[in-house]
Amino acid sequence: MPHRFVSLLVGLTWLMLSHSIDPCDLLIACVLAIIIPKLVNPFIVSTPNIRWKGTIELFFIVLWDIIVSNFVVAKLVLGPKQNLAPKWFRVPLETKHEQVNALLAMIISTTPGTVSAGIDQERGDILVHALSSHHPEQDIAMIKERYESRLIHIFMGEQT
Repeated sequence: MPHRFVSLLVGLTWLMLSHSIDPCDLLIACVLAIIIPKLVNPFIVSTPNIRWKGTIELFFIVLWDIIVSNFVVAKLVLGPKQNLAPKWFRVPLETKHEQVNALLAMIISTTPGTVSAGIDQERGDILVHALSSHHPEQDIAMIKERYESRLIHIFMGEQT
C-alpha cells in the first residue's frame, strides 16, 4: 500500500457513506482502500513530512478565526455602510515553499471577510482583498504571525 493514510481515509469514507459495517461493506472498503491509492500513486509526487502537533494547533486556530470572523462579517454587513473599509493589500511571503504558500492563500480565502486574489511567487506575495480593514499593516502582521509562521514550522521545521 503506497499511501497508508489515504487507504485508511478511503476505507473509512466508504463505511461512513454506506452507513453500514456489514461484511460486504467491510470487504468493499478494504478493496477500495487498496485499489484507489494505487491508482492515484502516480499523481502524488511526494508527501511532505509534516509536524502533526503544529498541524492540529493550526487547525483549531483557523477554525476559531473562521467562527469569530463570521460574527464580525455579519455585524459589518448588517451595520452601517460607513463602517466598511474595503482594502487591497499584499502579504509578503517568507518562503517559496509551494505547499506553505498555497495553504496560506487557502486559509486567507476561507476566513470570512477576506478573499485571496492570488499568489505571486515571482514577486513573493499574496494579494488579499479585505471586506474591511482600517489597519492593513496589523492585518498583515496577524496573517504572518497566526498562519504563515505556523505553516513554515509545520512543513519546514522553522519558527519565524
